[in-house]
Amino acid sequence: MDKASRVISGTWGKLWLDGAVVADVYKMQAKRTANKEKVPRCGQMAVDTKTMSTEGTGSLGIYKTTSFMSIKVGDALEKGQDPRFTLISELNDPDAYGAERVAIYNVSFDDETIADWEAGVMGKTEHPFTWTSREFLDKIEV
Repeated sequence: MDKASRVISGTWGKLWLDGAVVADVYKMQAKRTANKEKVPRCGQMAVDTKTMSTEGTGSLGIYKTTSFMSIKVGDALEKGQDPRFTLISELNDPDAYGAERVAIYNVSFDDETIADWEAGVMGKTEHPFTWTSREFLDKIEV
C-alpha cells in the first residue's frame, strides 16, 4: 500500500438482488467457513485438521424504507417455498486501486423480520442468509 487513501471504503458499496439495486442497504457481509474434522497424528503433539466441506453465510443490513424484503422473501416462505437469489456486491472507491464485484449464487434468506422498531431510532433490519457459490466479476489488483 503506497498511501492510506488506497484502503477501500464501504461508503462506495452497492448491492443488487436478482438484478435490482437495493438502494437502502447500509452493510453487507458474505463469508465462507471451512468445516473441519480433527486428525490426530502419531509422532506429534499438535492435532491437525482436514477440511471436509465449506459453508457460505452472510447478512444484509437494510434501512427500513419499504416492505421489499417481506414481499421478496416472506411471501414465499408463507407459501412453503424456499426462494433462491443472486446477490452482486460492488465496492468501487474512486481512491482505491480499482473496483471489486462479486456474484453470490443460490442465496437463501434465513428469516423474515416482520416488525422491529423503537422510538427515536432509525429503522433497520438484518437479513441473514446462506449461499453455495461465488464468482469474482472484477478483482482489485495493483
